[in-house]
Amino acid sequence: MAEVLITVRLPAPATLEGAMRHLGLAADEVDAAYGLVPVDPGRNLYVLRVTEDAGRRVGAAGDADGGPYSDPPIEPYGPPR
Repeated sequence: MAEVLITVRLPAPATLEGAMRHLGLAADEVDAAYGLVPVDPGRNLYVLRVTEDAGRRVGAAGDADGGPYSDPPIEPYGPPR
């Protein structure tokens, strides 16, 4: 299943589990290995990688600060040198 990135504002101290509760996300909708990535913790801004369905739902509910954004794999271009 494809995944997308969403930015969220969370009350401090922010945790992945707290973000999931705050946004109503199930464990199978969040990439726990990616985790909760601080973008600007001073402004309580974080990024989560979630399923496309969850990203649309959170975005439509107005709970996301931004997104969903695509998250394509980054790979080398062309043959190795």
